[in-house]
Amino acid sequence: MAADRIERHSRRTRWFHTGAYLVTTGLLVTGWWLYLGGEGHPTPLSRATGLADVRLHVWLGRALAVWAVIPLFAGRRSIATFLRETFRHDHGDGRWLLRWPTAVFTGRFARHEGEFDPGQRVANVLLVGALILLISSGLALSVLHGGQVFAVLAHIHLWSTFVVTPLIAGHVLIAVGVLPGYRGVWRAMHLGGRVPLATARRLWPAWTERRLLGLDPTGPRR
Repeated sequence: MAADRIERHSRRTRWFHTGAYLVTTGLLVTGWWLYLGGEGHPTPLSRATGLADVRLHVWLGRALAVWAVIPLFAGRRSIATFLRETFRHDHGDGRWLLRWPTAVFTGRFARHEGEFDPGQRVANVLLVGALILLISSGLALSVLHGGQVFAVLAHIHLWSTFVVTPLIAGHVLIAVGVLPGYRGVWRAMHLGGRVPLATARRLWPAWTERRLLGLDPTGPRR
């Protein structure tokens, strides 16, 4: 760990995250294209792969389902940490959420004690829950052919997409670091996963303190 940087995410986590957002991006592009009436007019992804957008959407959904179960075999420790930190609650979380709309521009976030800030915890629950519904309903739709169950699943799939899309868009907006309060955060998943110490202290103060003192047992593994 460099003196002025700290590793936020391990190489394994970065690779998993990269694969997930590449496949999810392909799913959203083809899904929205089809929903908006683009069938018959191939997307660049369709032309590049030689697959119709409908078929490509199905295969990308299956790929995401396979990718999503990888942590069950290769990252059970990470899953336990993710669940524990997502569902934790600390005194002051409400204050953090109240200050968040202003802090994204000023960088003056209230202190929180977790590995994820309270906003990340809410987003984790919504995004993972919606993705589970999206993937499971999509898999079922790919093997069913009409009927009442198909119609119900189609509605679940559609509304899950309506939830997932703005959540991912918000995640990308924050992750690229264009908002003043999140400057430097993009390095957490890129360029070695190391963020400037000033960024880590601003966004994850207690986690950073534990890592610097060697007290965090959930630090990144390669």
